Amino acid sequence: MPLSRRRLLQTGSAGAVAVLAGAGLVSSSPFRAPRALGDPFTLGVASGDPLPDGVVLWTRLAPAPFAPDGLGGTGRAPVTVDYEVAEDEQFRRIAARGSAVATRELAHSVHPEVRGLAPDRWYFYRFRAGSAISPVGRTRTAPAPEARIDRLRFAFVSCQHWSSGYYTAYRHLCDEDIELVVHLGDYIYEMEWARGRVGTAIPETLRAEATDLTGYRLRYAQYKAEPELRAAHALFPWVCTFDDHEIDNNWAGFQPGAGIDIHLLPALFRRRRAAAFRAMYEHLPLRIEQLPAGPYTRMHRRYTFGTLADLTMLDTRQYRSPLVCGDGANLVVDCPDRFAADRTILGAEQREWLVDGLTRSSARWQILGNQVAMAQSDYDPGTPVAVGTDAWDGYVADRDAVLAAAAANGRTDLVVLTGDRHENYVVDIRGDYRDPDAPVVATEFTGTSITTGRDGADLTPRGRTLLAANPDMKFFNGQRGYVRVEVDHELWRSDFRVVPYVRERGAPVTTRGSFVVEHGVPGARSASDAARAQESAEVDTAGRAPVVGAGG
Repeated sequence: MPLSRRRLLQTGSAGAVAVLAGAGLVSSSPFRAPRALGDPFTLGVASGDPLPDGVVLWTRLAPAPFAPDGLGGTGRAPVTVDYEVAEDEQFRRIAARGSAVATRELAHSVHPEVRGLAPDRWYFYRFRAGSAISPVGRTRTAPAPEARIDRLRFAFVSCQHWSSGYYTAYRHLCDEDIELVVHLGDYIYEMEWARGRVGTAIPETLRAEATDLTGYRLRYAQYKAEPELRAAHALFPWVCTFDDHEIDNNWAGFQPGAGIDIHLLPALFRRRRAAAFRAMYEHLPLRIEQLPAGPYTRMHRRYTFGTLADLTMLDTRQYRSPLVCGDGANLVVDCPDRFAADRTILGAEQREWLVDGLTRSSARWQILGNQVAMAQSDYDPGTPVAVGTDAWDGYVADRDAVLAAAAANGRTDLVVLTGDRHENYVVDIRGDYRDPDAPVVATEFTGTSITTGRDGADLTPRGRTLLAANPDMKFFNGQRGYVRVEVDHELWRSDFRVVPYVRERGAPVTTRGSFVVEHGVPGARSASDAARAQESAEVDTAGRAPVVGAGG
């Protein structure tokens, strides 16, 4: 299991000290930066996991990010990295400052955890290593737990395969008036193609499948070198989790997916999983609680935004039971094993933690940051139900348990955010798919990919099939982009922002569809229908008013 801060302190090892120094949690003597360091901030800056009194900051010193050894060209020596957090972009009003130590053990990344900030406020931050100063980043703290905030605005994203296209969606996301970005997984892909983007060839050294720590470090460097991704990290705090491609396609627990044959051996896959988790921690704004311990990392966690919303990030990969009825890549019609009571996608501990959180929370909206589709996805418009088993359809008992707990506790404002599918969906979730009359208990918004699947299309053949086979599906779109969300105490609104192409630069962005969920009414409807209904209600009220007055 992941190392706690206390356990790290108790070990007293050089590696533990390096981790604590990288998080800025212990003091140390300053280590000078090499004179020939060059620009160490090629991979940018980032912040994440906002709390009411602070955030975690991130950068990695990598003057040569594609150095074949994966160490970024920094050398072996530790380097002290100073940071400042200010209330203004000119850094005249300093709110916090400190230092962290970048060491070889963590590829010269640092994750200082800044506390003592004011809640619900924008801040600016920067790093310094030697004479080099980083780009300025912007971040925001969460509201106080009991604060009644008027609204929350954020975007959620997933699936950003480098070879599939350019990160134009992130350029448009940078223009949005939001406070947070939620990343639902497939931040990297273990495999790349030799061709994909127009005018950009992948370097030979990056074409191999990532299977070890060096390979995963190089893959993250490849992705974070993209200016649009760096810009989005610098402008907003992020909350991240992982899906499968951070390690291996369709992996499940300690069952490998479709990667290199040698990693089908359990011991070698455990080593691969440990390397992938380590590289992920080194390249994302994660707290020390997410530091992996070998092949384990705790990524399920919860964030509170006043009395308005709780955001609960799930991990549907690490603790799940092995796939059944195939490898999850093909549809199944007859698969009784997927209903087995002992099959789990969350693991018993995480499931109990999730249910307990849904029970205890006093926030109005419960938001689940989830990797794979929770609602049933039938791919056959006829009588047999044809589903994939890599999603919650392969783990029915866990789905039933979570939804039953939410319903039993009166959680009518449950919204599930999902990635993975490379398509935009809006689906009402029913409590029991074996009962056609089961009530709707939640709403699922599935966001498309940033690039994966190349340009895509508005309505694909698969989309037509899904709409025909799933009456609870309200919307389908197969283009690329992200989902922008605005939620207040009475209404949730999701805007599906899409670009028409990604294989070339310069695509515009439009809103393809907008859907709302009303407080106390599970299920979604189009924003236009909701607006018309509101107008009709207002007209009806206005029409009755004179009659009531005359009768008085």
